Amino acid sequence: MVLELLGEIDGFKLNIPAGAFYVFPDVTAFFGKTIKGKTIQTANDFSMFLLEEANVATVTGEAFGAPNCVRLSYAASVEQLKEAIKRIKEVLS
Repeated sequence: MVLELLGEIDGFKLNIPAGAFYVFPDVTAFFGKTIKGKTIQTANDFSMFLLEEANVATVTGEAFGAPNCVRLSYAASVEQLKEAIKRIKEVLS
C-alpha cells in the first residue's frame, strides 16, 4: 500500500524494501525546486520541508550513506500512513 501510494507522487524514485519497515525513496527530482517559497537543495532540505509544511517526519538518507534519499517508516497504522502520504502529496502538488 505504501509503495502504491508513494508511487503516485511525481518525483519519488522508489525502491522495494527487502524486509525492512521503511522505504528509502530518492528525492533528487526536487533538488533545485522552490515549493511554497522554500528552495530544496538536499535531502535534508526536503526532509525539513515535509516536517514544516506537511507535518510529516522523515529522516534524511545522509546518515545511511544515501544523501539523495529520505527514509520513511511504515511502522504505523494504515490510517496514519494514508494520512501522511496524502499530506506529502498535497504539499508537493
